Amino acid sequence: MAEHITSAFARAADEERPAFVAYTVAGFPSPDLTVDVLLELERGGVDLIELGIPFTDPLADGPTIQEAHVVALENKTDVNTCLAIVSKAREFGLQVPILLMGYYNPIMQYGEADLVQKCTWAGVDGYIVVDLPPEEAHSFRSLCASSGLSYIPLITPTTSEARIKHLVQIADSFIYVVSRAGVTGARKSLDVKLSHRLNQIKKYTDLPLAVGFGVNTHEHFKNVGSMADGVVIGSQFITVMRDTEPSKAPEAARLYAEKVSGRSINSTARTSPLPKHNLLKLEKAKGQHPLLPGRFGEFGGQYIPEALYGCVAELEKAYVECKNDPAFWKEFRSFYPYMGRPSPLHFADRLTEKCGGAKIYLKREDLCHTGSHKLNNAVGQALLAKRLGKSRIIAETGAGQHGVATATICAKLGLKCTIYMGSEDIRRQALNVLRIRMLGGEVISVKTGSCTLRSAINAAMRDFVTNIETTYYLVGSAIGCHPFPTMVCDFQCVIGRETKDQMTTLTGCLPDAVVTCVGAGSSSLGMFHPFIEDKEVRLIGAEAAGNGINTDKHSAAVSVGTPGVLHGAKTYLLQDKDGQIMETHSISAGLDYPGVGPEHAWLRSIGRAEYFGVTDAQALEGFRDLAQLEGIIPALEPAHAIYQAIQVASSMDSNQQIVICISGRGDKDVNTVAEMVPDIGPQIS
Repeated sequence: MAEHITSAFARAADEERPAFVAYTVAGFPSPDLTVDVLLELERGGVDLIELGIPFTDPLADGPTIQEAHVVALENKTDVNTCLAIVSKAREFGLQVPILLMGYYNPIMQYGEADLVQKCTWAGVDGYIVVDLPPEEAHSFRSLCASSGLSYIPLITPTTSEARIKHLVQIADSFIYVVSRAGVTGARKSLDVKLSHRLNQIKKYTDLPLAVGFGVNTHEHFKNVGSMADGVVIGSQFITVMRDTEPSKAPEAARLYAEKVSGRSINSTARTSPLPKHNLLKLEKAKGQHPLLPGRFGEFGGQYIPEALYGCVAELEKAYVECKNDPAFWKEFRSFYPYMGRPSPLHFADRLTEKCGGAKIYLKREDLCHTGSHKLNNAVGQALLAKRLGKSRIIAETGAGQHGVATATICAKLGLKCTIYMGSEDIRRQALNVLRIRMLGGEVISVKTGSCTLRSAINAAMRDFVTNIETTYYLVGSAIGCHPFPTMVCDFQCVIGRETKDQMTTLTGCLPDAVVTCVGAGSSSLGMFHPFIEDKEVRLIGAEAAGNGINTDKHSAAVSVGTPGVLHGAKTYLLQDKDGQIMETHSISAGLDYPGVGPEHAWLRSIGRAEYFGVTDAQALEGFRDLAQLEGIIPALEPAHAIYQAIQVASSMDSNQQIVICISGRGDKDVNTVAEMVPDIGPQIS
């Protein structure tokens, strides 16, 4: 309960020492041992414990805590296990307050109301939800307040003073102050600006301030404790338990707690009391609201760590100014000759003949500079980054096409470029890796998690949080928190606008259907969005069904996914019942992702767009047909759309017409096709 937390800080203050807050992950090193860890932490002098709920994608955490999450998930630790751990520890006499700390998706899948009720029964006192800022937490905060549980906000080095005024007014027990930019993990030194930041916050609240991130030595503990009401340590507890045999982990945690706090040498008290501050009178502060619509129906939003809030607000403000500035779009269009725009659209006579139905036209994004549609978005965001004064660009990539496009425009504009790519994708997209490096970009191999696009996004987001002052994250698809999906769609809409103009000029009317591949969704939204109000035009997406959507080897998030939160947005995800993100599979690296952009989720929910799963074997059929009938070798991503378009066209009349977006060329995939032919070739003759 909130009052238990307040009492814990008050007892520490009465003893003229900082309150000691410890973090550990439930289920590490095992669920049973976690109970002993909690009890030993209390014996070691810890005043309050944060118990981490394991999650597959803890993007705000560093390697140490990531590894602990992996171990906990291998031990089958879910939310019910976390509650059972707390309940059992209470039965054994644990008295200190317990906070559940983690990411929102497991909470969302469990059910907010059920979780809050069961937490009160188990003996949980409150929550820290890393990616559930107050603006997205109205219902959850209300449930917590009605049950007496605490919702603890975070304040980071990038939190503006105006936002501090808002956050202190929603806090009810204490405030977690992040000591430095970046992800969790031990550091050699503390941020020299910490004292100034604490004084800035204390102007507006008399609630306790607990400082975490980077504290791992007794000297750190003393220094932070001389400025703050509490000291938070997490990663180093995980490290000391990891570095001993599991049965001794609880004892190791206690011994470290006693050592780092000074309890083992009777040196826990401050040398001087904390200074008193005169509080400034606060007007009722409001939360931050998007300048542009931040949702597509129920989907989208800004489910992000507090460290990103200021940067995202700055980005949205800059984009709104650019969006309304004709000079920006004039500059963007000045790159069209460089980009190869407009891309051609032409009739596919032999493919049409094969289908015996609707006339098929091809929108040739594969003929754009760099070989795909990706440069449309890369140019737009790079120009925006320059306006923001950012000198370093980072990006994620799966198939490598976005990495190549980003490296290309960075070379053109003289920007430093770093590309994150999963090690599996590096293996199967070696040609694009070489192209990125030839263009001057750095490629960082991500060897954690799925080792594909999802892992690359996680790594890029961790870099972004750490280097937010100098770095711009050039998101490659219509995913992530607002305003990224809107921005990417706006820059890619050139595809659909050109298609409308070209089809009207060529045929005198709009197409009856447009067909694109759908992974995260940039090329497909670029084609779909300009047609949304043209109700007579069918919007058809082809997803990666891998080995079949009835197997666990696919990436068809729209077809069979369920609503959840990942990478900053609510959308359809491939996840288990506990909200853990599932591994995916596709023959095409660019479609190998467990979610989809939130606008696609909305289009599915209102029935405006249709989505179909296309298996690896079927995609190879589409690949073969376009190559052998039209002399065009497509990327494996649009090969999915080609197959689905053939099925749709075959069922239509000959006076109807359909456009396929050929979003990329296939030279990058030749080796993959060669590898797959021995297995899949016989299936497709």
